[in-house]
Amino acid sequence: MIFHTLLGVPIEFFLFGLTLLGVMLWHKHSLRIGLSGMVAIAAYKIFFGTFKSGQGLAGFMTHLGHEWVMLANLLGLLMGFELLSRHFEKSRIPVILPRYLPAGWKAGFALLVMVFVLSAFLDNIAAALIGGAMAHQVFKARVHIGYLAAIVAASNAGGAGSVLGDTTTTMMWIDGVSPLDVLHAYIASAAALCFFGVIAARQQHAYAPMIRGAHAHTHVDGARLTIVLAILAAAMLTNILMNGTFSAYANDAPFLGLAVWLTILLTSGWRRPDWEVLPHTFKGTLFLLCLVLAASMMPVEHLPTASWHTALGLGFVSAVFDNIPLTALALKQGGYDWDVLAYAVGFGGSMLWFGSSAGIALTNMYPEGKSAGLWLRHGWHVIVAYVIGFFVLLTTLGWEPHEPHKSPSSLPSIAAPPSLYPSVNNTP
Repeated sequence: MIFHTLLGVPIEFFLFGLTLLGVMLWHKHSLRIGLSGMVAIAAYKIFFGTFKSGQGLAGFMTHLGHEWVMLANLLGLLMGFELLSRHFEKSRIPVILPRYLPAGWKAGFALLVMVFVLSAFLDNIAAALIGGAMAHQVFKARVHIGYLAAIVAASNAGGAGSVLGDTTTTMMWIDGVSPLDVLHAYIASAAALCFFGVIAARQQHAYAPMIRGAHAHTHVDGARLTIVLAILAAAMLTNILMNGTFSAYANDAPFLGLAVWLTILLTSGWRRPDWEVLPHTFKGTLFLLCLVLAASMMPVEHLPTASWHTALGLGFVSAVFDNIPLTALALKQGGYDWDVLAYAVGFGGSMLWFGSSAGIALTNMYPEGKSAGLWLRHGWHVIVAYVIGFFVLLTTLGWEPHEPHKSPSSLPSIAAPPSLYPSVNNTP
């Protein structure tokens, strides 16, 4: 006899939970675990379960047919944005910015603000690494763990309100959530930054004050900066066209990812991209795609009802489990206030070093940060800031859930060919 539930919970969720638990415990084998978990979930549903698009292998192939554009767009954007972040780093702006920092502990706070701003148009991983590199320079490699937590938090907070700044918000954008609906998350992010930023800056100043005057004669590489702006413009223009004039064709091909890569290739003769980073980036991207595909196969009708309480809880869950599949589940379920969700899953992972990709990347640069105990002890202000930011947003704008833009009642499958960029309206 095949059991479809265990203790009233569908088997798919147990397989998904075991995958996330494995990723949490064995980071070095995340790709193998993510791929194995996705295959296990697909195999279970093919042989013993069912897809909303049908049963067996045919149902799975139909499901892939509905999901491939979103997955291909995500692949193109994540790989392309990695090259974009390298162009930005080589533009030499990151080593010039510290010239304009104020004196005292305010310098550390200003650096966090820079990371916050950079993350709005760069991937939050890139922003965290740039912030870590700047901190390494100006603090002579003596960076307090509380400040490391703040760098991660600043990068995640800065990406929470921008569809270009975090994989979770990029997923929302690709899935049809309006960038304007995500933008409001900056209310919460700014409130959180003001709290944890001041405390972390004072921690760092007491531990190791900033050394000023570095790279006084460095100049910006205008060509690389222009390429960065061109890639961002291509992504934004494509989104506008796919949301308007060409919306009928938006689900035919991954136009967003193609636009980014076309711009990269056209400008590669001007400044050579760092093609060498692509193999490593592909592994990380493939891992995320496995988690997203696995999440798309979950029976979301069994999830808790979308509410601000659920969104608040997802933020804390993001500190332990990867926020990418959590976002995929929320998108599939629908009915969330997207700015609240963007802040919760985007910033929540900052509470532990392994709770976000930015944290994992930064602690590879600073191995002393790979201690959950020290992170919680010295980075406690990030947890408090998460709660403060969440309720500031909830108090100012309230909970205004959006109608599910992929309603199971109106679609024959989980993601049956809706427009890639449909409008998302508030419920009355």
